[in-house]
Amino acid sequence: MGDITYPDIVKLAVPFFIAAILAELVWIMWSGRGGRYETRDAVTSLIMGAGNVASGIFLGFVAWGFFMVLWEITPLNLGTAWWVVLLCFVLDDLRYYWVHRFGHRIRWVWASHVNHHSSQHYNLTTALRQTWTGTFTFMMVVRAPLILLGFHPALVLFCGGLNLIYQFWIHTEALGRMPRWFEAVMNTPSHHRVHHGRNPRYLDANYAGVFIIWDKMFGTFVAEDEKPDYGLVQNLGTFNPIRVAFHEWVGIFRDVSRPGLSFKERVLYAVAPPGWSHDGSRKTSEEIKADHVARHPENAQRPGLTQGR
Repeated sequence: MGDITYPDIVKLAVPFFIAAILAELVWIMWSGRGGRYETRDAVTSLIMGAGNVASGIFLGFVAWGFFMVLWEITPLNLGTAWWVVLLCFVLDDLRYYWVHRFGHRIRWVWASHVNHHSSQHYNLTTALRQTWTGTFTFMMVVRAPLILLGFHPALVLFCGGLNLIYQFWIHTEALGRMPRWFEAVMNTPSHHRVHHGRNPRYLDANYAGVFIIWDKMFGTFVAEDEKPDYGLVQNLGTFNPIRVAFHEWVGIFRDVSRPGLSFKERVLYAVAPPGWSHDGSRKTSEEIKADHVARHPENAQRPGLTQGR
């Protein structure tokens, strides 16, 4: 079989992204509801999106080279039939669920993902607030099983692009709940608003990319039933894209290089869940949830506060 190529689907979708952002902005201005735009916040998100594209151009060869090495050693080749594309799309979405979950549970990976949660607003520009440092998390290895199973690297990346495009439209407050059957299976604006909320019961929930069924299968689903408070547990208070992109990496370096720590403590500052500290001076999401329950025991059985993460 000759070389397999697929179009750069994300690049082709850029005009749709722009048109949708303008439509959402007009709707909010005309109706007075459905979210809010803040100029500096939106500009920061756009710059982060542009930086993500630039990092892909300059560093994309790392992941591609790794994938092609795997492709050379696997004896399997599933080809490009329609069912192969569909199966790859579903399995890659499962891959995305776990990468996304790792991104909230491993500080080293969170350092790359945190910028996506740094906006205190929730609109379509937030979807463009993407990482510049994803290559350095080494999460590309989670795609290795797909390639070793016989899915061509170009197909895997194509499905990843489709996944990214799907997730764009769910970053909005302009849409309420979708039909019940759709909400039951697919990721939606309602489900993803929960994911971007910093409310205690919303922390570390709804990791899905396309299919919300993964969260329901793995016990991380929380339905939207209170207004999300968007942003980070401790918001940055800046629109500087350089700080947005690198602040958590700087924080890791500072913590790991603290004097007087054991080797284990230094490692844990890099790989333990965000908020871990050797002296208990910070709080992880589990501890934040526990504190919330202690203050509001009537909420102890609410989903999101009773599930392990």
